[in-house]
Amino acid sequence: MESTNIKLEDGNEIIDITMSDNSEGVEQLSVVADATTDNLKVQLDDLFSDTEPQFEISKSNSHQKCTDEPNSTDVSGSSFHLKQEIRPSDPEIMKTYYQRLFPWRYLFQWLNHSPVPSNDFGHREFAFTLQNDAYLRYQSFPTSDLIRKDVLRLQPTRFEIGPIYSTNPRDRKTLAKSSAFRPIEKELCFDIDLTDYDDIRTCCEKANICSKCWKFITMAIKVLDVALREDFGYKHILWVYSGRRGAHAWVCDKKARNIDDQKRRAIANYLEIIKGGAKSGKKVNQKRPLHPHTLRSLEILKSHFQNDILQDQNPWETDEKFVRLLDLLPDRTLNEALMKKWSSAPGRASSAKWADIDVLAKTGASKSLDAKILLEAKQDIVLEYTYPRLDIEVSKHLNHLLKSPFVIHPGTGRVCVPIDANNCEDFNPLTVPTVTELLEDIDEWSINREQNFREVTRKLNDWEKTRLKPYIEIFRTFVNLLLKDEREDHIKDESEGMVTTEF
Repeated sequence: MESTNIKLEDGNEIIDITMSDNSEGVEQLSVVADATTDNLKVQLDDLFSDTEPQFEISKSNSHQKCTDEPNSTDVSGSSFHLKQEIRPSDPEIMKTYYQRLFPWRYLFQWLNHSPVPSNDFGHREFAFTLQNDAYLRYQSFPTSDLIRKDVLRLQPTRFEIGPIYSTNPRDRKTLAKSSAFRPIEKELCFDIDLTDYDDIRTCCEKANICSKCWKFITMAIKVLDVALREDFGYKHILWVYSGRRGAHAWVCDKKARNIDDQKRRAIANYLEIIKGGAKSGKKVNQKRPLHPHTLRSLEILKSHFQNDILQDQNPWETDEKFVRLLDLLPDRTLNEALMKKWSSAPGRASSAKWADIDVLAKTGASKSLDAKILLEAKQDIVLEYTYPRLDIEVSKHLNHLLKSPFVIHPGTGRVCVPIDANNCEDFNPLTVPTVTELLEDIDEWSINREQNFREVTRKLNDWEKTRLKPYIEIFRTFVNLLLKDEREDHIKDESEGMVTTEF
């Protein structure tokens, strides 16, 4: 992708912008250089095209002027009357959502670890994907009001959250030494995407999902959540739907936020069992005896293998696909017997083929078969078809950015809502509200205003009038528990400090 440097003169300042080049010429961006929320200059020379493959961006030919002036559309009223042809990432819709429904207060408390503003939030990096797909990095804000104001002004299609830096990210170019600007703290994050399961899911592919293949995400949440809690002692793990085909985990404990890249890599490698891409051979090669984490995972996954894999996915129904199963078995003679049986019964169900392995093994189809090696091979197969497939690069680095909870996925229009890990089997991504549905909820609530007023005893937040309510309540509960532990740790640290001083 080619890029073009454009210089815009705003007052006395020249601003460098790197934009994507297309067949129609260079896309233009109208900006106001000094319209940042904390009176600092926007670092517009950090605009660049978002080329990371995990990001799904809706292309737009309409470019919004960055301004602090309100949109000409009145969003303060109660009725929206949305038209179906409007895109989910339409600036008018996005502005209304971020102005009325986005949980700014809880986002601030979550990232700040306290209700009182601190560097935990003020030195945190945010990155905005703008309406023309430009990517604006190293943004920072001292309060939730100021990031809210900038989001309403810039109207990004989404924004990502990065680490806490040693100094304010906006000041990084004023430092005498570049080494003085470094990431010092960030949540330990994990990313699971269903496209990594395309070689084993039979119901959907690429960006498409359904309730059957979402079970892979459910399995991943179960396995990873218990491992992070039991093996590493973490308590505050926030699971978030990515808006289309995956889920993110944010481990928010202080001891997780403070670990360096080396320890992050170690944890990621500990949790990674599936090795290799879609076209690689055997993806699971576990040493024996199995690690306790692997044994526990097998126990969690065995019922899912029977129901969600053998029944729902039916991964070895065709001749082409059962050859893959045979490639994972250790005995050639047994494989030949299975090949003969399955070739004579086209379309035989995967559950029956899985049972055939033991039946033929017990009848002596192969004299050289080692029962122990066969059992181990079958365990590895279960893991290959059920164990979480991680994008471990997301977990390895302090400076990696990840999409914020509650932003809108520009392709689906769905909100990136939290997932209750304790009830993850009840989560259905296909029923997650879209931004247009939420605005319709407010519209409907307003139509029934008189009846609603009789039923409530206090003034409601707009999100409480919509189907977003249970998800924000999950988030609020999570944040409150995190803040409670942060306060207790702070009191403990102060107490220990006083004891040390006395000596």
